[in-house]
Amino acid sequence: MWTFIARRLLAIPPLLLAVTFLTYCLLYAAPGDYFTRLMEDPQVTEEYMAALRTKYGLEGGLFERYWAWLVNAIQLDFGDSFRFDLPVFDLIAERLTNTLLLTGSALLIAWGLALPLGVMAGVNQGTWLDKGASFISFVGLSIPRVFFALLMVMFAAVTEWFPVGGMRDQIYWDDFTPWEQVVDVAHHLVLPALVIGTTSMAGYMRQMRAEMVETLSKDYVRTARAKGLSRRQVVYKHAFGNAVNPLITLFGYSLAALLTGSFLVEVVFAWPGLARLTVDAVFAQDEPLVMAAVLVATLMLVAGNTIADLLLAFVDPRIRLE
Repeated sequence: MWTFIARRLLAIPPLLLAVTFLTYCLLYAAPGDYFTRLMEDPQVTEEYMAALRTKYGLEGGLFERYWAWLVNAIQLDFGDSFRFDLPVFDLIAERLTNTLLLTGSALLIAWGLALPLGVMAGVNQGTWLDKGASFISFVGLSIPRVFFALLMVMFAAVTEWFPVGGMRDQIYWDDFTPWEQVVDVAHHLVLPALVIGTTSMAGYMRQMRAEMVETLSKDYVRTARAKGLSRRQVVYKHAFGNAVNPLITLFGYSLAALLTGSFLVEVVFAWPGLARLTVDAVFAQDEPLVMAAVLVATLMLVAGNTIADLLLAFVDPRIRLE
């Protein structure tokens, strides 16, 4: 186990180098930079533009600029955002917390619904329960996430049961007690988490159903039934542990998928998350912010895959990570 973890840790630096260098190449190849728009002002001189680019490290070649960024990043100094004029680390930390709250809640909804519904559909193959679960998954796979988000915004506006957007009450937030602030954030969280969670749940549920149907036809399951074990013991003690293995492998990728797939939902619901911040930074060519956000997203993907492998070894004793 520890050997596996050590190998994964040793693989992280080369991966980060490759991803960040490729990202920097794309930013370098893009026409202009963040300060190019200032040239539209006739009062801005070439000397002032050159001084700005020198101050923020935008002079020099590709390798020289990347090396300067890398040396600072190793020291956990990601610079200041061009757009916000604030330390990048502080911006990323605040937005990452918001995104993890949203994607974590969506993850609980997705897997909390997908596993029991998939098992129920697989065990009761061909019944109305199976057809109902299949219909739910069909709807979840068919409806675009952004359209579903817009429907939920309209639902919130018509019923006034939920806030239309944002993460907190903009008027009375400072007057709330700590518990009231928690309740307020949870109230704002319901609809965006529900949109991401239910649309992600459909694919996992279909996968769980397919694995369950295949596992229940195995010889060892039939043997367990022949021994007189109860249906519950056959399903949850013998079949479920093997059927869930492929979904545990998907768990690591679901973290990255939820992170990237939450962007449109964050825009529709005005949720102040990392995905929205990253895309805005790309369009603004805010180089320090883009590089730090890509670095964090890559680390989340690596962490998700490692967690998935460890969970797989924990659930299935036949798998030995060594």
